[in-house]
Amino acid sequence: MKKIVVTQDLGLNKEERERLNKLGEVKYYEDLPKTPEEWLERCKGADVVCSGKFGLKLKYQELENTFLSLPFVVTDFLDRDILKERNMKVSNCPGCNKEAVSEWVVAMILNLLRDLPNWINKKESDIIPKETKGLIGKNITILGKGNVGSRVGKICEALEMKVKYFTKNANLIESIKDADVVADTLGSNETTQGLLDEEFFNSFKKGSYFITVTSPKIYDAEAMIEALDNNILAGVASDCASIQVGDVNDPFYIKLANHPKVLATPHIAYNTDATDRKASKMMIDNIEAYLEGRAINLVL
Repeated sequence: MKKIVVTQDLGLNKEERERLNKLGEVKYYEDLPKTPEEWLERCKGADVVCSGKFGLKLKYQELENTFLSLPFVVTDFLDRDILKERNMKVSNCPGCNKEAVSEWVVAMILNLLRDLPNWINKKESDIIPKETKGLIGKNITILGKGNVGSRVGKICEALEMKVKYFTKNANLIESIKDADVVADTLGSNETTQGLLDEEFFNSFKKGSYFITVTSPKIYDAEAMIEALDNNILAGVASDCASIQVGDVNDPFYIKLANHPKVLATPHIAYNTDATDRKASKMMIDNIEAYLEGRAINLVL
């Protein structure tokens, strides 16, 4: 019987646990490991590991002959050569977060253009509000047309925005020159890392907005901040995708959160009940398929 370990509380409900229990001998841990070393200790002897990113990012290379079924999308921190050398297979859950992340993007468009954070629970009664920007008729360029980008586009079309996509082999600078909003939903790979550089941020229409759910591997954060400070960008929203989930002490998050023109969240855009259920189902689907010799959603 295969040994399966769930390295932390992944929010599995009764039905999901029952389904997983049919696949092998399962060890559940209900808390987050205190250290990466503790994460590694929990994985020892397991044929299959179900895990969040904590511990995994630093210690996966010390595992061997293991199948990793990961309940999330981004796996660009994994070194493919190491995985091959250690005879490891990895499956992720593409699209599990598309509803939640697209909701976050649209919420940030509304918050930035309508200046809602400045007016929610406002106490001063004698302030005359300045005119804000409605979404109708505004141009949005969505970078990437994958699971998240496509859904963002559909919602924006319903809000009567004018939607354009930047996809592979298109002219990046040309695609954003008339945009009131640019939403970065790019996948992280060799073609996108470092793509959104200083030239990119200097090419925005003055007074436009940049929204990103990716990590600084894709965009130049310093160039982005400089564009804000030079009044090229009127505002930015970032989910700080490079940080540990919920880590409000991360220096990158603190830097963005302290900027007056930035709305920053500590990597929580994905975090809804819908994402949890889809990710759990796909994670277990991946294990079933792997054990049956027909692996799916492999990233290696």
